[in-house]
Amino acid sequence: MKCLSLLFFVTTFLAGCSSADAEFGRMSEQEAYELIKSGSDVIVLDVRSEDEFLTGHIAGSILLPVDEIEQRAIDVLADKDATILVICRAGNRSLTASQLLVDLGFRNVYEIGGIMSWPGEIVE
Repeated sequence: MKCLSLLFFVTTFLAGCSSADAEFGRMSEQEAYELIKSGSDVIVLDVRSEDEFLTGHIAGSILLPVDEIEQRAIDVLADKDATILVICRAGNRSLTASQLLVDLGFRNVYEIGGIMSWPGEIVE
């Protein structure tokens, strides 16, 4: 029942963001953690600096500093329909980065806050 509940949440949540809305979604760190744990096909995009990333990040996440998004997002994130979870240190840069991605035409972008509140494992 718990898996069915999570599947319903994910389906409902992910369906809520369309290109016509030109907005990004929001998801708590805990919700994002559960989504990743469930094996869903998502991209975790860390928008901190390289130095910050090297001190600890979510396993499998992609580093793309917020100040490089406009120049490099299309190359780094080729699929504009992919589900992208955006994280930074405390949640400020992830808001900016999420809006930039939507402005570039990415359709399934979710701001998930900051690594400081991440409930899962952090790797170096």
